[in-house]
Amino acid sequence: MVRLSLRDRGNEAQERRSASQWAVAWRRFKKHKSGLFGLGMIVALIIIAMISIFAPTHPQQGAILYPARPNPDAFLPLYEGEAGQPPSWKHPFGTTIIGTDVFSEVVHGTVYTLYVAVGTTLIAMLITVIVGISSGYMGRIVDDVLMRITEVFLVFPSLLLILVFARMYQLINPEPFWNILGISIPVNLTMIVVIVAVFAWAGNARVIRGEVMALKEKEFIQAAKSLGASSRWIMLRHIFPNILPQVIVIATLTMASAVLIEAVVSFLGFGDPNTVTWGRMMEESFQNMSTTWWAEVFPGLAVFFTVLAFNLMGDGISDALNPRLRE
Repeated sequence: MVRLSLRDRGNEAQERRSASQWAVAWRRFKKHKSGLFGLGMIVALIIIAMISIFAPTHPQQGAILYPARPNPDAFLPLYEGEAGQPPSWKHPFGTTIIGTDVFSEVVHGTVYTLYVAVGTTLIAMLITVIVGISSGYMGRIVDDVLMRITEVFLVFPSLLLILVFARMYQLINPEPFWNILGISIPVNLTMIVVIVAVFAWAGNARVIRGEVMALKEKEFIQAAKSLGASSRWIMLRHIFPNILPQVIVIATLTMASAVLIEAVVSFLGFGDPNTVTWGRMMEESFQNMSTTWWAEVFPGLAVFFTVLAFNLMGDGISDALNPRLRE
């Protein structure tokens, strides 16, 4: 009969406990009506984006991330004399003054919205987790250095710097798309994602640091240290799994923030001119708002409901994962 070591038994018990905690969290989340509503809205966005992704740009060609106005018939309303028309059965969201269908462009912009939300969150949360765990667990000099760097990013006027760096990159980089394995990746929008992520991690890292500092004093962490576990092992196998609920909540809120910031950047005229995003749609139609208000309102509503969906889902996840709440 094979006997399990004390560490193996502890890991097995922790895995069973984690599985039961996630099951309880899912049961709580299903009772959170607004959280489920937000999740449903996000699923709908993903479905719309998938439809837009796999719709062909040409009869024999498709692309993952389309260039701006990819459909050869994008300006068909202009040719048919229907530019600047209000919402109708043929054009549910109306048409713009330049003769594009607002509904089609809102659907098309869903792909870029999710690209911004997911891309920004992945980069920002990677930095957040690394800095937060390292600073909170290692302490001393590591904590001092990382927190001073964090404070520098916190005092920067982030929106202003995002606008400056976005415009600088547009001026020095004439290439609009990267072609990677047949996938067109918008260069300027990707750089906006990176810039936004670089300025989005600092506040969240301080939150994670506080969680880690409280967690490292727990008995099971001290027991792991006494058994000779390395700091890397403890951070990966004990610290990170226990802060994962907080990381997930922060990630959903970061997605909402990323969508809103990208919309602001594009609305101010600093977005990617080679893509159709909701913020860019509002920027293009702003001068004609008095005559074609629908071209401004519907992209704005798309931004509003997307941000609302991420916030509602984040609120539901937060309540479901809160250990202080009891069923």
